Amino acid sequence: MLGTIARALEERDQTQGHGDRVAALAEPVAARLGWDARRLSMLRLGAPLHDIGKIAVGRHVLRKPGPLTADEVIEIRRHPRAGASLVLSLRADVIALPYVLFHHEQWDGSGYPARLAGDEIPVEARVLAVADAFDAMTSPRPYRAPLTTDRALEEIGRCAGTQFDPTVAGLFLEVWAEQAELWPAAQAS
Repeated sequence: MLGTIARALEERDQTQGHGDRVAALAEPVAARLGWDARRLSMLRLGAPLHDIGKIAVGRHVLRKPGPLTADEVIEIRRHPRAGASLVLSLRADVIALPYVLFHHEQWDGSGYPARLAGDEIPVEARVLAVADAFDAMTSPRPYRAPLTTDRALEEIGRCAGTQFDPTVAGLFLEVWAEQAELWPAAQAS
């Protein structure tokens, strides 16, 4: 049921396929971290649900073609907690919780919703954060054109150690260099 909601939400905010692309981008990094088959399966379930809380964000905010107001930023930043509440209230897919709740935390502690830093952030969310950011950067958004793959990769490298776990970001860049033709964003760039 949550998967159906997540796909409908992607259609509503014009990010069709985002969750599946994020899962595909995150999986080889997680495998490189040594995750077993069970944990990779949980990633494939949790990653597509990571933005489920955007169901509580107004369509006008999600599709706004320009900068967000301070109130709109507050609204969009509520989506991880809203998603976590949804996951918990349905008592389903609880394994998705770290992906849903913590994917906007940042390595340096400046993220949201809990301002976790470093290893306080669940590794699932740290892996997802890099894949999510890469797909967001390389996909068209109402407020900007997509970045090139090379520019997005530069940004991942630049933000390693501040926004992103430096180990995860390094593995993402390493795996990308080795397997770029296999990843969904590679075909779009």
